[in-house]
Amino acid sequence: MDEKERLNALDVALNNEMKEREFYLKNAERTKNPVGKAMFQQIADEELEHYQRLKELHEKWKAGDKWPETVPLKVKQTVIKDVLKDVLQKVDQNAESDDDDLQAVRTVIDFEAKGASYYAKLRDEVTDPKEKAFFDLLASIENEHYVSLKDTEEYLTDPASWYAKAEHHGLDGA
Repeated sequence: MDEKERLNALDVALNNEMKEREFYLKNAERTKNPVGKAMFQQIADEELEHYQRLKELHEKWKAGDKWPETVPLKVKQTVIKDVLKDVLQKVDQNAESDDDDLQAVRTVIDFEAKGASYYAKLRDEVTDPKEKAFFDLLASIENEHYVSLKDTEEYLTDPASWYAKAEHHGLDGA
């Protein structure tokens, strides 16, 4: 992958991060389910940070025609699992959700799977260790979003079973 292709890939990533953020914010506002609201808001905030880092990188790279040395090439690790745990401990197990919540979660599961795959592809196509590390971090965060969203999908489709699994209830009497 040459410099121009890599810069174009950053353009694609910038566009995707902002589209995803807008979708998350729209659904955080729309849903009445506190779990969905917290999850959508948290991931929207994380996508904004990804966008900001990618934009800074893009601008410096474009100006210097190479991977910049001075960009803080780190993003915060996702805290989505902690957010979900906190909210789930505080809400009614029968909190209201609707088909729109489930459809939104299924839509963003696809977003995140594609994002993780895209960043992993970029990671695998570059040779600079800093680039590899940066794209690997983004791929792993998008994958974490994916896993958390799959967990949320399970919660929305069968809350009783989800709680039983989350609380590690066993049938062995222990």
